[in-house]
Amino acid sequence: QVRLVESGGGLVQAGDSLTLSCGDPRRTASNNGVGWFRRTPSKEREFIAAISWNGGNIYYADTVKGRFTISRDRTKYTTYLRMTNLKPEDTGVYFCAQSRSAVPPGTSTEGYRNWGQGTQVTVSS
Repeated sequence: QVRLVESGGGLVQAGDSLTLSCGDPRRTASNNGVGWFRRTPSKEREFIAAISWNGGNIYYADTVKGRFTISRDRTKYTTYLRMTNLKPEDTGVYFCAQSRSAVPPGTSTEGYRNWGQGTQVTVSS
């Protein structure tokens, strides 16, 4: 089955930083955008950030703006999510997926496909 692969999650303290990676082993998302979502007790798939195929367009949820940074290294077929000043409310399972177009269509999960299995991020107080 074609899908992306998340990695880099773990247990950290509030205020710490953590970088997640989204691998594209089959090179299926080279010409598509990539989005990051998270599953929390409140939301099944909360939109976090998205980036277009070449990094020219970037979007962030208000809850993470200024703290999280999404980037893409096309030579490594990998999209990153750099998280800083983590808070307990950031705890959740983080997923990445490719958009159905070169530029991410929006925050809805319906605009994405080839979801990974997710990586757990736990932020303690």
